Amino acid sequence: MTTLEAVTADDLVDAPAVGLPASDPSMLGLPSFIVGSVAFGLVLVGVVPASAVGASLPIILAATSTGLFLATIWSYTIGQSAVASVFGIFAGFWLSYAVLVLGLTHGWFGITSAAATSTQELFLITWLVVIVMLTLATLRLPASFTIVFVLIDVALLLVLIATEQASTGLVKAAGYFVLAFAAVGVYLFVSAASVATGGNALPLGRPVLRG
Repeated sequence: MTTLEAVTADDLVDAPAVGLPASDPSMLGLPSFIVGSVAFGLVLVGVVPASAVGASLPIILAATSTGLFLATIWSYTIGQSAVASVFGIFAGFWLSYAVLVLGLTHGWFGITSAAATSTQELFLITWLVVIVMLTLATLRLPASFTIVFVLIDVALLLVLIATEQASTGLVKAAGYFVLAFAAVGVYLFVSAASVATGGNALPLGRPVLRG
């Protein structure tokens, strides 16, 4: 009996596919994150009038939040708890941002116009704490991910200061930081897509913490 004849049908069914890359939730999560970030950044830099604060919400609600929640579930089901945490945190951020804007513009939460600024500050401070926590907790990831998180931290801080000072200049500066972390997200997606299509990953940088 030859070696080939000794291989049963069950062996062929159970054998892992050769040359196929592992399942990667970032193929969904990253573009979902990028599209919302670009839309939000363009709003902040003034592509739409200041009164059109909800211009990015269709994208953020229908694409970003939904895509990130799906990527979170995907990550969890394949045992990638750290990736699930990252995608889940940002899914919560974008969805809560959409709810905040809709709530303030439609008076859903009984928040008076006099309390609108402090409500936005509460939102920004809370999420700044969480994203800084995420930044520090993931310093063992490649440096490209740390750069994304630091840029998000800076963008949130600038929006917070701009809200406190009613500064349109700082809002626009925050928008450029948002577009910057979206650009790094594009780099990460291209790297993931290269691997998913049989190529090599792009250099992502050494982790800040190793070991």
